[in-house]
Amino acid sequence: MAIPVVDIFAGPGGLGEGFSALLEDKSQRYFDIALSIEKDSEAHKTLTLRSFFRQFPIGEAPEDYYSFVRGEISVDELYERYPDEALVAKEEAWQAELGKISNTEVDKKITQALRGEENWLLIGGPPCQAYSVVGRSRRQEKILDAAKDERVELYKQYLRILAVHSPAVFVMENVKGILSAKTQESSIFSKILKDLADPAEAFLEEVDFPEVEIRCKGYKIYSLVNKPQSHELDGRPVYNQKDFIIYAENHGVPQTRHRVILLGIRNDINFVPDTINKVEHVPLIKVIDDLPKLRSGLSKQKDTAKNWLKAVGNIDIRPDSVPESTEVYSAVQEQIQKMEPFEHGVGSNFIPWIDKTCTYKKGWFHDQKLKGVANHNSRGHMDSDLHRYFYAACFGRAKGRSPKIKDFPKSLYPLHKNVDQAVVEKKFSDRFRVQIADYPAKTITSHISKDGHYYIHPDPSQCRSLTVREAARIQTFPDNYFFCGSRTSQFIQVGNAVPPLLANKISKIVSPIFKSIGAGLSQQMEVKSTAVTA
Repeated sequence: MAIPVVDIFAGPGGLGEGFSALLEDKSQRYFDIALSIEKDSEAHKTLTLRSFFRQFPIGEAPEDYYSFVRGEISVDELYERYPDEALVAKEEAWQAELGKISNTEVDKKITQALRGEENWLLIGGPPCQAYSVVGRSRRQEKILDAAKDERVELYKQYLRILAVHSPAVFVMENVKGILSAKTQESSIFSKILKDLADPAEAFLEEVDFPEVEIRCKGYKIYSLVNKPQSHELDGRPVYNQKDFIIYAENHGVPQTRHRVILLGIRNDINFVPDTINKVEHVPLIKVIDDLPKLRSGLSKQKDTAKNWLKAVGNIDIRPDSVPESTEVYSAVQEQIQKMEPFEHGVGSNFIPWIDKTCTYKKGWFHDQKLKGVANHNSRGHMDSDLHRYFYAACFGRAKGRSPKIKDFPKSLYPLHKNVDQAVVEKKFSDRFRVQIADYPAKTITSHISKDGHYYIHPDPSQCRSLTVREAARIQTFPDNYFFCGSRTSQFIQVGNAVPPLLANKISKIVSPIFKSIGAGLSQQMEVKSTAVTA
């Protein structure tokens, strides 16, 4: 029987997808998502659709699912054709906002989903904007009063569920900035570690909740990538705080995503987990090079291939205007001569495409039944931004790095009041950042939904920012994972997710814990049986 999982703050389901992809054998999942909770309506639609996909045996999703992805039928038609699977998916994926919905209703949902199973897994991470280093530096603030900060308080919903429902294991994810976040009194992270080690005590300090018996035994908190520095007398592992940071690029994810992920094991479980092995870094190009080439759209004029070529060709660069580099100027001029329209133009929500497959982990990404690429359409850009994108991509190809503002010709400087400050003081000097083909991408975040300036495609001939599918590939979502909602919403969903491939590697560390629980229960049964026989 699969281990039940409750996924809170689930987003589009990246963390749950990684755990669901762990197979006991070729046809059976080791973990089963019993309940996922997400407040955003569009992410919830994506979550529900993926749950529907998982209701079918491995590799046996119906052709109608692919017809929906290809835009041939609506999602309502899909669900009407498979009412039983759709009903289960809609019960599993619950749209609710923790902290706003009543605790009683949350507890009822969890209890129903677990069906009496005591050894289960809780996963998820509270929204992390309050902990973001960049966010705090822009606001010029510290988190002075956690009790009044709704964002910081959201982690207590995680804490409350631990205290009341006592899962065997939990996995909690958050941004690296949580390590430096502080209240007026102390480090937020130190308090969180203390709370998670004994959630019942911490929870009772925070909330008067007498109608529920707090029965949690507490947890030992482990890093997933580092061994403990030492141990307390009671066996609790001791780490430096930075030991909890997972550098995703070290574990097969093609981006420099750095997150704090905590593994909690209930105190009554005697098990010391392993750590995730490091692997060679995966270049960005390995996961996006096989996708159909697209041009960008035009946002301020009629969007045609002819107008696009003309707009790009009007870039104003002279040999003496490129700072300290004739090499970049030559790359720009050479590339302009090669520009041509692409078969698929600006793309669409589905493009028929069977010519190539991803060269990295083909079995993870590719699905032959899909017969194309979903969520792969480019944004429209102003001519001035097209010129900056084109220049940045040529610079990246020639220099092997993304240009800073000072590396641009003055004719391409952005029209911002603080552009001189960016040149002199180097403050936010990388407003236009090209991703370098031969290195892992920079972190995909929800900011990608804004304008694309930080996520310029490395191929200058395409002269655009990344598409949702390219961002999803970098985040290691399988190609058959369809994102619902507007393109802006799709970008936000992808940017906020945990990379499923990383989650899958975490699942391989977590699964032996449950196997040890099963082995322990079997031994207890044998002892009882022997005692009765005697």
